[in-house]
Amino acid sequence: MAQTDMGGSRPPILWDRIVRLSHWGIVIVILANEVFTKGGSPLHVWFGWGGLVLLVLRMAWGIIGNPEARFSAFPPNPAGALRHMKQLLKGNPPSYRSHNPAGAMMAYALWACIAFMVASGISMSGANPFAVAERQAIVDSGDWSQLAKTTEAGDDDEADGWIKDAHEIVANLILLLVALHIGGVIVESVVIRHNLVPAMLVGRRAAKADTKTKLQ
Repeated sequence: MAQTDMGGSRPPILWDRIVRLSHWGIVIVILANEVFTKGGSPLHVWFGWGGLVLLVLRMAWGIIGNPEARFSAFPPNPAGALRHMKQLLKGNPPSYRSHNPAGAMMAYALWACIAFMVASGISMSGANPFAVAERQAIVDSGDWSQLAKTTEAGDDDEADGWIKDAHEIVANLILLLVALHIGGVIVESVVIRHNLVPAMLVGRRAAKADTKTKLQ
């Protein structure tokens, strides 16, 4: 439903604690697993499980959370995303209490990629992070005779080859999407003369006059 602010200022856009926790938690997981951990290491797997917990939390909150956080507030709309980007290029995009259509498509794309990363990671390493640590300890010790005793899923390198390739491709895709997301935030912040980052840090964005606000 579109709303025009008759009072001359836009209602503040709010991101609740669950949205902010899941957002920045997933940022940490992506950064840690792309930069600071080794693929297949126990720490890498633990961060992957952390990403799964955060993703499940966000999915649940998208159903039962605050109005701005619910999926119904920003349904996937490719045509709307393209329309929003055209409006952005013209310098007159409408404002949304939740994600704008382009931001919504980015969110769904990232969530889908993260879900695939978790599923493919579990397929390769097995569902038990402790078993991953055990196998890594055996490899580090050099006693390869003990490695055959571990029977967790993911030991068949040939079977996991295509999954590993897809895992790496999607990991790079996530980095590309993150770069596009950051670029989009910067461009929109400049065009609408509002820094969007504080809304995800403290949950509130200052009002701005003469802007249409939409709550889908």
